[in-house]
Amino acid sequence: MKTAFRKSFLLATLCGGLLMGQAQTVSADYTPTAENLQARREFADSKFGIFLHWGIYSLFAQGEWYMTNANLSKDEYAKAADAFYPHRFDAKAWVSAIKAAGAKYICFTTRHHDGFSMWNTQYSDYNIMNTPYGRDILQQLADECHLQGIRLHLYYSHIDWTRDDYPMGRTGRGTGKDPRLANWDSYYDFMNNQLRELLTNYGEVGAIWFDGHWDRDQDSIPFDWQLGPQYELIHQLQPACLVGNNHHLSPFPGEDIQIFERDVPGENKAGLSGQSVADLPLETCQTMNGMWGYKVADQNYKSTPELIHLLVRTAAKGANLLLNIGPQPNGELPAAALQRLQEIGAWTRANGKAIYGTRAGGIAQGDTIVSTRRGETLYLHVLDPSLTQLQVNIPARVREVRSFPDGRPLKYMFRRNCLTLDLDIPEDCIDYIIEVRCGGLD
Repeated sequence: MKTAFRKSFLLATLCGGLLMGQAQTVSADYTPTAENLQARREFADSKFGIFLHWGIYSLFAQGEWYMTNANLSKDEYAKAADAFYPHRFDAKAWVSAIKAAGAKYICFTTRHHDGFSMWNTQYSDYNIMNTPYGRDILQQLADECHLQGIRLHLYYSHIDWTRDDYPMGRTGRGTGKDPRLANWDSYYDFMNNQLRELLTNYGEVGAIWFDGHWDRDQDSIPFDWQLGPQYELIHQLQPACLVGNNHHLSPFPGEDIQIFERDVPGENKAGLSGQSVADLPLETCQTMNGMWGYKVADQNYKSTPELIHLLVRTAAKGANLLLNIGPQPNGELPAAALQRLQEIGAWTRANGKAIYGTRAGGIAQGDTIVSTRRGETLYLHVLDPSLTQLQVNIPARVREVRSFPDGRPLKYMFRRNCLTLDLDIPEDCIDYIIEVRCGGLD
């Protein structure tokens, strides 16, 4: 244990109750730096990012959980590294397509639960350099992101289905690991050494995005992940780097953003996001199709209107949308994903003002009418083109109502804080936006 760094508190002390039986080593006195607070504001303004789940699991074309789902031998699975040759990978093409879609950042899986590192790490031979490809994927992506002005966030798994020193959790139990060789101190040092590499060798990193905490949510004895010292290490190396953890719980001290998996904040349709919404920048992660990693049989892509509606509904909750793509084993982004990026880009170029830099509007009628806000300007998003009349309560004076983005004045009635106007929405309109300029809006 790193006793020099440790300050042990149970979540019962920190949060008024033990969450899912998980004890944590956390720092209760975390104070974000000025750089970190500025990074939080910029993150909250960005509203749209792209998640990239890519590793040697793409060779199997069965998704990123294939090893544990099929109970594959870790040693047999590892042989895939000797066949990984993504000869069509083009970092410039990836970043250009993502930027053109209107995304402001990329979150890349540096190391997923299968333990394979997609960069030139000194702390494991199980990495991209020991493949026929033999080039640092992360370095190429980082260089291109910095060149094109796209922020780079790095996904990092807290668990490992291949390393014996990671104490066995509830997943990866059929991969042939030897539980007698579990050594948390060894594994913790390994992770922190890799994190130090990632935050030292690849320029400015916008965020570290952790995953895997849920692997020990069924332990009879609470497991201490020692998150506090790890978060402290990240903030020491890059004070502006945001820390997020996809643990499906309320945020722990030291975390800078709150993550919701497959749901907009405040909803729990997928059963993974029942936690309360914190006073932190928020992010929803969701897939374009059904899987995170590439799965050849999964061509059930959400339509472009569905994805735009998801972006709008997420922004209306004051959150970012982190939309996932699973690249193919040859290094290309799937054609269906590229098509959707192009179509989303056409929409964001026309309507981005009603999304970027906004906050939650606070006015909604289910998923049919939602709102974003910039200062005293409200953007009402009508997501059902069959509506013929809008009627919403606005707790302020309405000074002007215009269609967006063309700025055409609209006839309306405003009495007793109720805004009413007739609608004539084109049938193929994805999001009919009404700009309402107010006075006295809290």
